[in-house]
Amino acid sequence: MTKLKTICVFCGASEGDDPCYIEAAREFGKLIAENGTTLVYGGGHIGIMGAIAESALVAGGKVIGIIPEHLQLKEDAFFKITDLEVVPDMHTRKKRMHDLTDAFCTFPGGFGSLDETFEMITWKQLELNNKPIILSNINGYWDDWKKMTDGLIKKRFASPEDANLYTIVDDIHDIIPTIEKELSEGATKKEELKKRTNKIVP
Repeated sequence: MTKLKTICVFCGASEGDDPCYIEAAREFGKLIAENGTTLVYGGGHIGIMGAIAESALVAGGKVIGIIPEHLQLKEDAFFKITDLEVVPDMHTRKKRMHDLTDAFCTFPGGFGSLDETFEMITWKQLELNNKPIILSNINGYWDDWKKMTDGLIKKRFASPEDANLYTIVDDIHDIIPTIEKELSEGATKKEELKKRTNKIVP
């Protein structure tokens, strides 16, 4: 099993309408720290975003926040985390998150979280990114996403294989094991391809 060193979590800067979202974020932040994994996230101190970062810190974990200049006040930048990077814009934020992490996980969130997730899925579809992407389906949050994806496939705007670009996980305790399993499978495939082609596989 390949060890997960860093995980990027996309999540809302609000708490949502159900306390279960914040509770799950706090529990997952603790799980990340206990696994010895570094959390990469949006750098805010409010909502689900703040809950997961604070929980990881309290549990002794390392937390890296990436926040654009114009959101430092709106998302209440978390200055007490391990490392806070202030970047010029949203595009730089997403690229920096991608470069720092081994895998992505999206918790409940709004348009910003959707934007970040869609971009990583699109990059994976275009083979610009082969990192695991997990949707944390707390309280069935991503059920409608699955329906939308099924509709895209049915109407032939996406292929059936595109449904494999990400994984929906219902239990937060299964997120890290799922990612580490996918990382191990990916490493094995690369090694097999390298042996067959005698080439370096990026």
